[in-house]
Amino acid sequence: MITDILVKIANAALLLLAVVVLNFCLIHAAPGDPAQVIAGEMGGASQEVLDQIRRLYDLDKPMLHQLAIYIGKVLQGDFGHSFYFNESVTKLILQRLPATVILVLAALSLAVLAGTFLGVLSARKPNGLLNHFVTFFSLAGYAAPVFWTGLMLILLFASAIPLFPISGMADVARPKQGAAYILDVLHHLVLPALTLAIVYMAQYSRLSRTSMIDALRADYIRTARAKGLSERTVVFKHALRNALIPVVTMVGLQFGHLFAGAVLVETVFGWPGLGRLVFESILRRDYPTLLGVLFFSALLVMLANIATDIAYRLVDPRIRLRR
Repeated sequence: MITDILVKIANAALLLLAVVVLNFCLIHAAPGDPAQVIAGEMGGASQEVLDQIRRLYDLDKPMLHQLAIYIGKVLQGDFGHSFYFNESVTKLILQRLPATVILVLAALSLAVLAGTFLGVLSARKPNGLLNHFVTFFSLAGYAAPVFWTGLMLILLFASAIPLFPISGMADVARPKQGAAYILDVLHHLVLPALTLAIVYMAQYSRLSRTSMIDALRADYIRTARAKGLSERTVVFKHALRNALIPVVTMVGLQFGHLFAGAVLVETVFGWPGLGRLVFESILRRDYPTLLGVLFFSALLVMLANIATDIAYRLVDPRIRLRR
């Protein structure tokens, strides 16, 4: 198992290098001049100042030369200096990363737990009322755009029924400390996490329902029932463990999609995470910041894929025996 993980880490390192090269080439191939953007933020500048800006940020060199310089800095852990924020990219990302991780993990946990639970309940009675409700909920949740869902939740739970705040990660007017601060963050987290979770909750409910129906028809389930085991033991101990394999697979594959959805959610709710930083960097053509965020996002997705492979072994003993 350790050997397999080390091989995956080595493959992930090579893939990260390819991601760095591809992102660098794509972003620098886009039309426009970052020096003009920087000069615009300064209120305009002469050609001499533009040339100085290009020399300062190595923008006057050929693209391959810039790429070699950038890869060398990345290998040293240096992701450059932000054009717009005038701050180290690494510092910016580390400041925003915890907020995005909290949002993504909360949304993922809610989607997996609630979606799987609804799927299991509907699979026990495939033609029941609950099954029809889960089907309708899945279609509606999957079809609705993330930003539209967020706006509807704001109108319902922040305007019509003012239960939750609509912006920020904490109350800046009345800052709190300790346990009160944690509760304040959780209060602000409810609507963004629910918005991001609804789309994926719908998918997990349908996936777990289909997988659970197949598992309940298997021979070992009939054997377990013939032994006199309770229905709860049969469903949640024997059938559910095998039905979770597709769900675990989907979690690993959709981890990157969650970060993409976080860009819209963080913009709608003013959540101070990487998604909002990406949005601001795109508007300002802040190349170093955008490349740094894409690198960290790719790194987190690869770590999630490795964790998914480990979870396979924990969920399904057949994989451990085969290895």
